[in-house]
Amino acid sequence: MRKIFNYTFSSDKAFVRELTKILGFIPINIHLYKRAFTHKSLTTKEPKDSAPNKSKKRYPSNNERLEFLGDAILDSVTAEYLFRKYPTQDEGFLTQMRSKMVNRKALNKIAGRMELDLFLRQLGATRISQTMMGNTFEAFIGAIYLDVGYSRTKKFIINRMLRQYLDVHELETTNTNYKSQLLEFSQKHQHTIQYDVLRHYRTKNNRERFKIAVLIDGKAVAMAEDYSKKSAEQKASEKALKQIGVLKDKP
Repeated sequence: MRKIFNYTFSSDKAFVRELTKILGFIPINIHLYKRAFTHKSLTTKEPKDSAPNKSKKRYPSNNERLEFLGDAILDSVTAEYLFRKYPTQDEGFLTQMRSKMVNRKALNKIAGRMELDLFLRQLGATRISQTMMGNTFEAFIGAIYLDVGYSRTKKFIINRMLRQYLDVHELETTNTNYKSQLLEFSQKHQHTIQYDVLRHYRTKNNRERFKIAVLIDGKAVAMAEDYSKKSAEQKASEKALKQIGVLKDKP
């Protein structure tokens, strides 16, 4: 049974106690972790000509910058981990394995199993999506890095994420290259596949964002967006495979 926090984060001792259970060490800079669990939907902007509204809960910043940092740290640690674990494998294998381990779906599941949504709710989030969970996990990693440095963050990622929540050997035989699967299907059944960029823009924190459509024989069958074109294509390809019945949702 999932626990329900019976305190508010005005109590730093309670916040530290719950964080310590996940981290395996006592956090130092608590404000970093509070920021990691502050989604952008909780950050409100005050019009310049309006008076402050003290009745509204306000936060100095959200977790988007920490998310950007955590994403880079995760990639770096996972790349080194795989490089050492598979000394005879080529670059292509290592790249695919890293993608399987730190893609959005994997991070969403890990964040859920760590119950990071409880922290999000305690800091005011009411509608928590799967994407929000993965983004929060990346921000959490960014906070750990700024709090205790690269070495201890690396130890946390390897011992409390990769080894505890991922079955690396199972991932070796799992094909998550949905674009490749879709191309193989199209070649087998003589369909044409096309990827169109519907929208390319920058977010408020200046990150690139791509919205991609997959067209089969000129007909749009799925759309998706993400922070890289390649990732958006993969997401759209997965949706397309489900749409045409090639890929089934796991129960």
